[in-house]
Amino acid sequence: MLTSEIISQETLFNLPENTEWVDGQLLEKNGVTFQHSKIQSRLDYFWRNYMIAHNLGGEVCVEVPCRTLQQIRRPDVAYITQDLLEQFGEFNTLPQSFPLVAEVASPTDLIEDFLAKAEEYLEASCAEVWLIIPKVKYILILTEDQFLRFKSGEVAKTQKVLPEFSLVVDELFK
Repeated sequence: MLTSEIISQETLFNLPENTEWVDGQLLEKNGVTFQHSKIQSRLDYFWRNYMIAHNLGGEVCVEVPCRTLQQIRRPDVAYITQDLLEQFGEFNTLPQSFPLVAEVASPTDLIEDFLAKAEEYLEASCAEVWLIIPKVKYILILTEDQFLRFKSGEVAKTQKVLPEFSLVVDELFK
């Protein structure tokens, strides 16, 4: 935790690097390991290449803040559609959740908090959340009406965003 003091609206929309606004406090994101960073980078690469190859427009980002109903989060990887880019232009903090987000579990993450974060994104206009759990090589995909698990040897597929995108689960964990 960095601080529990009241912070300004300006600060909320220009968060310091590597922080999130959670439960009324400015928190530093921690627990990022080499494996976490490697998975984050690979997913960014796969989503970006797919987006470009299919002329979808939009942008794939890492660690860009977005607002949920109560917090300001920094998803590990996020995709924003061309329509939302045109609507919001250049922004420091997206005033809603990204349509597609991915979170990579760190060794310090509790599963309850990890799943709650996914629900938080979904409640704030996110269509699809990928929860990546390196320890067991799982990709959990959550939408408003689905909860899917993909494991080593299987192919994970987007459900609502980046139509027909698929990824061999093991490609993230090499």
